[in-house]
Amino acid sequence: MNARLDRIGLGRFAGTGERVARAVTIASVSFGRGLLRLLAAIIAGCGIWMLLPLSRGNSAEPARNDLAAVEAPRSGDASPLALPASEAQGSAAAELGRLRISSQTWRRGGLGSKALVTFTLRNDNDYAVRDVEIVCAFTRRDGSRLTERSRVLADPVDMKSRKTFVHVPVGFVNVNADQAKCSLAAARRA
Repeated sequence: MNARLDRIGLGRFAGTGERVARAVTIASVSFGRGLLRLLAAIIAGCGIWMLLPLSRGNSAEPARNDLAAVEAPRSGDASPLALPASEAQGSAAAELGRLRISSQTWRRGGLGSKALVTFTLRNDNDYAVRDVEIVCAFTRRDGSRLTERSRVLADPVDMKSRKTFVHVPVGFVNVNADQAKCSLAAARRA
């Protein structure tokens, strides 16, 4: 074959095909090894991520003792949100009866999987509140309950004022969720 290529002046290209084939084979083997290493790194990263503790806003842990808890409304109560007597005596607990959500809307974010809630929190207390925990219940169109998500808001709300929280990420929500109803679960004096 070299003889024929020499005749037409292309002798310098003799054996080029074999060299290219060898280079392609080496590249494909090294690419395959690199792909396996990348896959192993992704699996190890996912395993480590699963072992990390949940963040405070997304965990399903019970509320701490220094938070005020909401009691189910009783007939004859003037306030829809009443404190249990044991919690009302704590100095750090805020009175939830004078703290309310005056307006709320929600929409989907994060490719439709996350709930973003916009609401106005009204504080009629004589003190500022912080660490307000909200619980949002998501329901289907027919009214059947799907899931609940809670979130603790770090921003304080001044006394005798209101504050609007825009697009607060509450958490992942079922794709069948059509309605959301948020309520107050706990708060602390600032």
